Amino acid sequence: MYSLLSACTCLCLHSLLLCFQVQMFVAEENVDFRIHVENQTRARDDVSRKQLRLYQLYSRTSGKHIQVLGRRISAKGEDGDKYAQLLVETDTFGSQVRIKGKETDFYLCMNRKGKLVGKPDGTSKECVFIEKVLENNYTALMSAKYSGWYVGFTKKGRPRKGPKTQENQQDVHFMKRYPKGQVELQKPFKYTTVTKRTKRIRPTNPS
Repeated sequence: MYSLLSACTCLCLHSLLLCFQVQMFVAEENVDFRIHVENQTRARDDVSRKQLRLYQLYSRTSGKHIQVLGRRISAKGEDGDKYAQLLVETDTFGSQVRIKGKETDFYLCMNRKGKLVGKPDGTSKECVFIEKVLENNYTALMSAKYSGWYVGFTKKGRPRKGPKTQENQQDVHFMKRYPKGQVELQKPFKYTTVTKRTKRIRPTNPS
């Protein structure tokens, strides 16, 4: 009788454990990993090596480039304009960036009213943007602090306030371009051969 009771107890415990594992499996199957990725995207990364790039941001609406003119921001810069040359620092594994004017050393930021301003100190989260590559190959920059607010400009190159912007608006679409005259040229690849007799490397030009 005691053995039968013990066997029934073990069977019940096994069944409960099996049900629990099934529930955990179903829960994992229904996990929305987009939330996890979004949370990781918003998080700061102080471990990875920062990547610094120099380029211009061409506005699809104004037909000119973003300028950091000290505390004032516009999209009226011609190709190669010194105020349109931007130093862009990657803040996480590839999506969060800080943008600084090379000429003025002021950062592109968005304040709590959604206004684009330049600041000499870029440590605030108001100066961090999430870089989004769109299906049309343009780039959009969403504020990391104020979700849903984007960097945008009118046809006259004036900044749009964040609350009046949306991802699908042309006002927030930009194209990355190298500064005029600073496009990196690819160097021709040179093959090398090692002789068995001398083991020295002798460069040869590709035919």
